[in-house]
Amino acid sequence: MSATTTVTETVQANPNLHGFGRMRLDGTDHQFGDFRDELARNGFAVVKGAIPREKALKYADEMYTWLENFKLGFDRNDLSTVHKDKLPVINEKGMCLHYGLPHENFVWGVRSEPGVVGAFEKIYDDEDLIVSFDAINFQFPNRTDIAPNKPWPHQDQNPEKHGFRCMQGLVNLLPNGPEDGGLIVCKGGHLVSEEFHRDMADEERIPAWTPEWYGFTDRGMKWLEDRGCKWEKVCAEPGDLLLWDSRTPHYNLSPKNSQPRFAIYTCFMPVADATQDDLIRKKDAFDRRVGTTHWPNAMHTGSNVAQRDGKEDPHNRDRPLNDPEFSERAFKLTGIPYIKAQA
Repeated sequence: MSATTTVTETVQANPNLHGFGRMRLDGTDHQFGDFRDELARNGFAVVKGAIPREKALKYADEMYTWLENFKLGFDRNDLSTVHKDKLPVINEKGMCLHYGLPHENFVWGVRSEPGVVGAFEKIYDDEDLIVSFDAINFQFPNRTDIAPNKPWPHQDQNPEKHGFRCMQGLVNLLPNGPEDGGLIVCKGGHLVSEEFHRDMADEERIPAWTPEWYGFTDRGMKWLEDRGCKWEKVCAEPGDLLLWDSRTPHYNLSPKNSQPRFAIYTCFMPVADATQDDLIRKKDAFDRRVGTTHWPNAMHTGSNVAQRDGKEDPHNRDRPLNDPEFSERAFKLTGIPYIKAQA
């Protein structure tokens, strides 16, 4: 393609550019009449009301209660108590990864909501899914007690592995407008991902802890701009499910006004795309109540050892406050029922 190829021209020239699971999603034609058309065209979509609003606000209330139960002085009604010394360890991007949090009952409640699971069933045309044990996001406005959240535009996909590989998602639990922080995406960036990495093959990589992460340099950002890719802040209401192709460049913004941002990351994939070794590793992560990043096949697993000021947090815990209660359908999402007995 020429140096002036735009996103639209790329779509028109590659009608089968995106493969979601076992499906082929066309980037130009409206084949489904639902959010999947936006996923194909833009690389992201919002599924409105995946969880009823009042139920979503109840989950947000449980998140507040979880923070307060550390008894470090945080009070949801007093934003002056938002301070790293009064909270569990939450990084500048709002991520909380430890304390058994990925397995709290309210987190599993969100993951197993029918409207959330059902959206991924549509994407993959498959009901046999597994879910990530991913991070939870607590972002509060106007924080000065931690490092500023600087933009870190990236793809969550190895640039040497092309095509669709992972559908990322999060459930938004509080009102989230233009100034309330949250997800920002590069619209249509997934369409030109393969061309980008071909043209930028000589670009020095930003260091990353996993090859399944690619950070965009200023030169890369200019390349995307020249192809007509525009950055867009995704707004949402409580209970909305935000979805994006892992090839879509993205990052998150911090809230600017007075509204906190709460979200639970929810990524699914067909169990058929995981090996037995993946499922065994995933079971081990579940048994230890640790996280797995956004990869449902437990490509990476974490720990419950948070570091506070360079030392192990004395408030660490290795089990959730409230262990999950599973329906049969929800337990399948752990992947454990799909592990075959050893001969």
